[in-house]
Amino acid sequence: MMIKEIKVKNILTKSSLPVSDYSVNPYVGCSHACKYCYASFMKRFTNHPEQWGTFVDVKYWEKIKNPKKYAGKELFIGSVTDPYMPLEEKYKRTRALLEEMQGSGCKISIATKSDLVLRDIDVIKTFPEARVSWSINTLDEDFRKEMDYSVSIERKIEAMKKFHEAGVRTACFISPIFPGITDIKSIILKTKDYCNFVWLENLNLRGDYKAIILKYIKEKYSKLYPIYDEIYNKGKREYWENLNQEIQEFCKEQNLEYVRNDDSIKREINEPPIVVNYFYHEEIKK
Repeated sequence: MMIKEIKVKNILTKSSLPVSDYSVNPYVGCSHACKYCYASFMKRFTNHPEQWGTFVDVKYWEKIKNPKKYAGKELFIGSVTDPYMPLEEKYKRTRALLEEMQGSGCKISIATKSDLVLRDIDVIKTFPEARVSWSINTLDEDFRKEMDYSVSIERKIEAMKKFHEAGVRTACFISPIFPGITDIKSIILKTKDYCNFVWLENLNLRGDYKAIILKYIKEKYSKLYPIYDEIYNKGKREYWENLNQEIQEFCKEQNLEYVRNDDSIKREINEPPIVVNYFYHEEIKK
């Protein structure tokens, strides 16, 4: 792993995502090295020729001026890196950010694949409407190990449970959904008592990793390859349309509310989660 400390002027970037006002990434790169990571496109802007997952730049920024001007704004922490990758235990850049913004009145949404976030539960609880999400796209630990270097599925779910019990809103981010592999229903049933939201996101193949994933599917799941060929080489969306209908019916059976591209619904923390379909959300502008 190539690790470099860098200085940056600003850590808050205006976001084009439909669910936040600012994106915050305390690191460049990510040691989880997910084979399907869309954030690998960052290499184009950071002059990193190295393979994705083999480098991390640790950011040190100038002190945020007047944090209270972000009151009521939502900060999405971890849009193109995992703010709680193992290096965070040493460098504590995410912790530094939280402490700097504490008391500002901003809202935070944290995306991670780690349980290291439990270390900061004391600070996270102080932010209004704080929310922490964990990416879980399988309950098969062998498949998970082939896709990334994050912590085990059970550790993610246990962290989700502890945050939920502490009164912090949580989300199970079923992403990316691998056609024919990701068992959405089983993941929902496994996590629904510990989360307020279940987000669904389709596998979106582009850039260098498209060929990597398609090669993997062809070799390991050859019977599924025709489905992937239809979606990712021929541009057809029938699979996702059918899956949308299937999950909608499943949620109805489970008495779970199911919506498309709507993250605004608020409920009491101990009520059943809302399932939000974000298929092809990248095509939706804020």
